[in-house]
Amino acid sequence: MDDAQLSTFLDLVETGSFHRTAERLGVTQSTVSGRLRALEAAVGAALLTRGRAGARLTTEGLRFAPHARALVRGWEEARRAARGAGPVALTVRVGIQHDLAGARLGEWLAAFRRALPDTGFYIELDYSAQMCADLGAGRLDFAVLYTPHPHPDLHTETVGDLRYRMVSTHAARLSEVAADRYILGNYAPAFAEAHAAALPHLAEATLATGQAAGVAGLLAALGGSAYVPEDTAAALHAAGTARPVADAPVLTQPVHAAMPLRLRTARLQARLLAIVRRQFGPRR
Repeated sequence: MDDAQLSTFLDLVETGSFHRTAERLGVTQSTVSGRLRALEAAVGAALLTRGRAGARLTTEGLRFAPHARALVRGWEEARRAARGAGPVALTVRVGIQHDLAGARLGEWLAAFRRALPDTGFYIELDYSAQMCADLGAGRLDFAVLYTPHPHPDLHTETVGDLRYRMVSTHAARLSEVAADRYILGNYAPAFAEAHAAALPHLAEATLATGQAAGVAGLLAALGGSAYVPEDTAAALHAAGTARPVADAPVLTQPVHAAMPLRLRTARLQARLLAIVRRQFGPRR
């Protein structure tokens, strides 16, 4: 067996569809089927059944799946170790939610390097779903994200709340916010629920984007009103681009740290978690 066969099998477990797995991996369905047959031949057991309801694990597949995840993680870690990290003892791969990369990223990285001076860091900005997948596959060692996704090999902890404030280029109060000029920040499910509950008349905006940088750019180019992280709101106000809407409610988005389950008690992950908690605290 090889890592492509294992990765294909694990993707089939997640999607339950040969068609979707082929699309996600950028290969043909016949390639997906061939990899699965080769893996089953190597294991000596049928791992999946294929029917109208999609691909489902057999009893043998259920027993094999956690070992397949461990094999993929081990292979990825072995490749990274073999490539080396230059003068540092090891390189830690950290995922950060896009909207947390603004003012906080530099502070976090500086604190990481002070605490772990012999460690190199690779920082990847991404969305929650992809970071959870990368953590489970061993491609990330630690992540700070908005929305943890259920995964048998992940451990998550809440580290704080990110505060969002409404700013506007034309309105000083909520009653002056023009619905047809409202830009919806579609940041995460928890934020969307809080926004819909507090401001239902603005939840169906015709202009929306999923990143704070995109919202800020649209405000600067088109004008209007929108919720942005507190740090971004302060920067827009200082630049004269937009001002706070005084009586608009402050909305919050929970932020979580995630790591591979097997590393939840590891010293390195514990130190990263403590740093994120400390750096998060002052702005809460």
